[in-house]
Amino acid sequence: MPTALITGITGQDGSYLAEHLLGLGYAVVGVTRQSSGNTAGRLVAIRDRIELVGGDLLDQTSLLALVERTRPDEVYNLAALTFVPTSWEQPVLTGEVTALGVHRLLEAVRLAHPGARVYQASSSEMFGKAQHVPQDEATPFYPRSPYGVSKLYGHWITVNYRESYGLHASSGILFNHESERRSPEFVSRKITLGVARIKHGVARELRLGNLDARRDWGYAPDYVRAMHLMLQRETPGDYVVATGETHSVQEFAELAFAATGLDWREHVVVDPALFRPAEVDLLVGDASRARADLGWEPTVAFPALVRLMVEADLELVADEVARGILHPAPADVR
Repeated sequence: MPTALITGITGQDGSYLAEHLLGLGYAVVGVTRQSSGNTAGRLVAIRDRIELVGGDLLDQTSLLALVERTRPDEVYNLAALTFVPTSWEQPVLTGEVTALGVHRLLEAVRLAHPGARVYQASSSEMFGKAQHVPQDEATPFYPRSPYGVSKLYGHWITVNYRESYGLHASSGILFNHESERRSPEFVSRKITLGVARIKHGVARELRLGNLDARRDWGYAPDYVRAMHLMLQRETPGDYVVATGETHSVQEFAELAFAATGLDWREHVVVDPALFRPAEVDLLVGDASRARADLGWEPTVAFPALVRLMVEADLELVADEVARGILHPAPADVR
């Protein structure tokens, strides 16, 4: 039974990856911080089948001890400060976790168990002000946020450790991938949760930022399959994982409201305060290498993804209304 060590296991991707690996017969060890217990709800269905251990990307000693004790066959580094707007508010901490945290983990693997195969979660935000459309593994990087810059450091230090020390270390340059487990601060889930609240009369409006920003949106369970496939390759490498389609925030909102029979124009309010200091206008990935080398294909199309998320949030809000957690908004309050 191979063992996988997953940082960020309580997140959207970590929970789906854990489920996927369990289904393949892996023993799964998840790394959590003390403060992450309130997000462990994503793991309820598999909690008795995985081992959770304490560790922190800020603490080199804890990472070294974890790798020495568990001696994993595969290491998946999914932990990061992932919300781009927060990286503007906490840029130094973002760098410590999302950039140097990768370095600390790679060093722990190099010192304690260099035979482990390592996956690093890179990001399409590294392309930022995209120099070519679509973006592939050869596209120059131009990050537009502290998050994107930090991810770029993590990406290049992974390449450096692969080439300098011979680690089997691969990076997945993942474009936006969503699900019903996405945190509510991300615009995709903010939209679907907002639509559900409006449909159930709990809210009257949904405030959004730049409606023209375009993203390549896929389904998270599809993307964790690609992570695993990368580490099965004899030769490590870097792979763009994307659908190859681009859609605007406005398109996402239109589909989400339409799924409940509502007109988005009657409820969406554009709030300039929600615009980023430096916007990433157009991201769309070319996953040709992943298709050719990994045999990977996305399975959930954009309209189906939006509907899936809306339906899940309609159920969630209905349950919260029934239990008295949420209450109808006054008719004269927007």
